[in-house]
Amino acid sequence: MDRPEVSASGERAFATWVVPEIDVLLRVATSLCARPVDAEDLVQDTLLRAYRAIDGFDGAHPRAWLLTIMRNAHINRNRRRRPRLLDDPNDALEVPDATPSTGTRSPEAAVVGESFDTAVGAAYAALSERHRQVVMLVDVGGLSYAEAARALGIPVGTVMSRLHRARARIRRRLVAAGIAPRSGER
Repeated sequence: MDRPEVSASGERAFATWVVPEIDVLLRVATSLCARPVDAEDLVQDTLLRAYRAIDGFDGAHPRAWLLTIMRNAHINRNRRRRPRLLDDPNDALEVPDATPSTGTRSPEAAVVGESFDTAVGAAYAALSERHRQVVMLVDVGGLSYAEAARALGIPVGTVMSRLHRARARIRRRLVAAGIAPRSGER
């Protein structure tokens, strides 16, 4: 494959502005894609597009620029995605049970216990895709509200609202599973 034409200053700009953001790009891509391999492909596609366009980039807000490229690449990939005819449709329906815990346990045992992982996984899986995305970007990926908003192409207030609702839904499921204390029991 031919290498795109980029000036020497473009090479330096890429190393200065783009390379330090690769970890953030991978975290965001992981939240956008169901499979890690798809996330890696999305990052690679983003980096290639950024490399080709680096000579026209002014250097202001490189993370926002890269996240915009990633969002557009993700949208384009989804538009041309074909249905996965060979996947087992029952796999998407399997959600781990969140069974209530019995007996008294220490907080440490609850946090590191298998039932906790199962309950959190079930609570997370029960969220809608858009709510899972903000939880993944902000709570797991460590992005700020503004960075998550740019990555998703939505207003900051929408990120905050979705995150609040997602956390409340997760908490309700954890309370129902006996993992988290009810309001006022803290």
